[in-house]
Amino acid sequence: MSQPPKPFAGIRRVRRTLTAVAALTLGLSLTAACGSDSDDKAGGAASPSAAATGASFPVTVEHTFGSTTIPKKPERIVTIGLSDHEPVLALGYKPVGVTDWFERKPFSDWPWAKSAWGGTEPTVLGLREDGVKMEKLLALKPDLIFAMYSGVQKQNYDQLSKIAPVVAQPKGYDPYAAPWKEYTLLAGRALASEQKAKDLIAGIDAKFAQVRKDNPQWAGKTAVAADSFEAGKYSAFQKGDPKSAFLADLGFTVPEEITKKAGKSNVMEFGSEGLNVLEVDRLVWLTTGKEPHGRIKGDKVYKELKVAKEGRDLFLTYQDPPIGAALSFNTVLSIPYAIEQTVPLIKK
Repeated sequence: MSQPPKPFAGIRRVRRTLTAVAALTLGLSLTAACGSDSDDKAGGAASPSAAATGASFPVTVEHTFGSTTIPKKPERIVTIGLSDHEPVLALGYKPVGVTDWFERKPFSDWPWAKSAWGGTEPTVLGLREDGVKMEKLLALKPDLIFAMYSGVQKQNYDQLSKIAPVVAQPKGYDPYAAPWKEYTLLAGRALASEQKAKDLIAGIDAKFAQVRKDNPQWAGKTAVAADSFEAGKYSAFQKGDPKSAFLADLGFTVPEEITKKAGKSNVMEFGSEGLNVLEVDRLVWLTTGKEPHGRIKGDKVYKELKVAKEGRDLFLTYQDPPIGAALSFNTVLSIPYAIEQTVPLIKK
């Protein structure tokens, strides 16, 4: 199972070998299996027409652990997945509880999501490093829990399902590995808003198509998103990672070598001796603050790379400005901001 990208020093990592909602901390153990089956017992089966059209409740949605029925329009949604709140927000719902990935204060202050929150501030159930505080979740009395961009395990899902219907990771994908469209569609189905979700996706697709039309020179060119969390250690994100997926949607190609060597992780990790893997047409660095920029540029091996000598590298931060965070979320809310901020910089 996976571990998600950590904030700051570890934001690059989406380990698919460890637990994700790692520490759902509570008195009752979420690491003990409950013995329930994968079908949520919280509601009855939705009619085929309702489930197919997403026009009304109840609806039944499929995910990695089976299916879940949402019997009525939810009033108190909690999102455990690190970016789940954004497609939910885009569909017109304001979660009452969230997981904080980047320790943004206030949580609702992301420029692409601020207006959608409309001054409402959700309860932070926990930081990425600490896990979800179950006592806080219980106190919110949720009637629907989203755990899509998460590594929630079956035993966690079973326990959470005793509290409220749970929508887990999209079916057919490893944790943290589904494309942004799949998260949006799954949220849309769960909220009886599938057509609205499709419309949102179509709008984003049109934006990407326009970028590719305006920049035909990027077609066939290689690009990599990378990070360096400490001296002499580097990470290159494989094509399934949201940041690399964003670059691919702009028209670039992420080298297969990186994806192959990353294996079941979202990153390929290496030392200075492996920096030649970053010899691509466009290299985008995402770092916590600007301090690493000088350190990377000063690496003796890095300075000899053509991508560095020819100025084809771009240095961005996760926050201040939050361009890296927008690429990391890579949702229907954050993508327009990411396009607006990133495309002019890549073109330089």
